[in-house]
Amino acid sequence: MVKLIVKNLTVFGSYLILMGRTFRRPERMRMFLKRYVKEMAQLGVDSIPIVLLISFFIGAVICIQMKLNIASAWMPKWTTGYVTREILLLEFSSSIMCLILAGKVGSNIASELGTMRVTQQIDALDIMGVNSASYLILPKVAGLVTIMPFLVIFSSVFGILGAYGTAFFGKVLSPQDLTIGLQHSFNAWFMWMSIIKSLFFAFIIASVSSYFGYSVKGGSFEVGKASTDAVVSSSVLVLFSDVFLTQILSQI
Repeated sequence: MVKLIVKNLTVFGSYLILMGRTFRRPERMRMFLKRYVKEMAQLGVDSIPIVLLISFFIGAVICIQMKLNIASAWMPKWTTGYVTREILLLEFSSSIMCLILAGKVGSNIASELGTMRVTQQIDALDIMGVNSASYLILPKVAGLVTIMPFLVIFSSVFGILGAYGTAFFGKVLSPQDLTIGLQHSFNAWFMWMSIIKSLFFAFIIASVSSYFGYSVKGGSFEVGKASTDAVVSSSVLVLFSDVFLTQILSQI
């Protein structure tokens, strides 16, 4: 137990030291901006198709499940739309979607940096006097944090479109009832909550995955292990922080 605590504290300390090196002013701003745009495209834009696909079908499934499970003569017909909207805005489009992206984006970052480490590309940058942590990690963190709110918005929109698809083609409920439920007692703060939480989650995914990839020691086997550790750790931290962020933001 003591060894586990010491190991975790050592990892946390190494992570803080790495982040201290990462968040320094880039030596060449032009090169940073170029890599920043590249990382936004690679980590965020390339993730849009899977985000839209998953969100559409999850929105449809939530709508069906709500209709089947809260069907009652005492419940208004628009309740299904109302509950679907709340689930999408409060949890799915931010927390659950970020968990899905932790698997895709986190493994991508960890494997890329891990491969650069074992092929000594990072060592070469250090020898040339380049701050390899800032050069490699900062654009990834900044790019993912920038693009994540847009992914959350796209997820919410396509989740609602999935619910409408169920209404139009599945005949689960009428589109009019769904629209009334979606508009009922709408609180714009819930959307802002999702966006704010996604910023924290994006930072966790990018920074934690970068740490595991950057800190790889060994060969190709360790790269695969680092990718797995990055996904598991970032997912756990996303869930852990979600509890506190939801509690704090709900009281504002």
